[in-house]
Amino acid sequence: MLKNLLVIACLLMSSTSLAATEEPNHAIHEELRGLLQGIETAINTEKYEDLKQYFDEKLTITTINQNVISTPEGIDAYFKDWFGKGGYLKKLDIKLMPDALTKLYGDAANPSWGLVYGRGTENYQLVDGRNLAMKTRWTATVVKEADGKWRILALHIGTNFYDNPIFAAVKDSTKYYAAGGLVLGLLLGVLGMVFLRRKKS
Repeated sequence: MLKNLLVIACLLMSSTSLAATEEPNHAIHEELRGLLQGIETAINTEKYEDLKQYFDEKLTITTINQNVISTPEGIDAYFKDWFGKGGYLKKLDIKLMPDALTKLYGDAANPSWGLVYGRGTENYQLVDGRNLAMKTRWTATVVKEADGKWRILALHIGTNFYDNPIFAAVKDSTKYYAAGGLVLGLLLGVLGMVFLRRKKS
């Protein structure tokens, strides 16, 4: 049993070392993965004040509803506006997944900025109890700052206008009203014919 555990441990260590060898700038990418995880955790645990540590002070964020945030304090204010007293939302669970490794730029031996893009899912719980699941696309610019840490300078989040629950609800309601209008038109036609026949008789 002990021998098997030692073999497994060695395999895990070997695979980790191999990944670090095969992935250029492995330490940087690991830090960026941690940054993404930190953002997810802060949002999903409703600790919105923790988010600003992952962003540059001169940040620019375009949110899913196309609001623009340009100060670190604006991040917390944005979430409080939606989730605070009188807000529309009760809970948000978010998952961000990059499509590929961050493209790093600058000195090859010491990159200073990078570009990354990916997809996400945002599950909203509204105050009235409804749940909406949004699929998103996002693009982020990250920079290495004076303290050696990587932070997000710019972030843009968008969604497919034709593939989201809000558009689906509007489309369904349009079909409903169109069907209702057709039925009403037929009913008025029948009543009109009855009225004309009675008038002739």
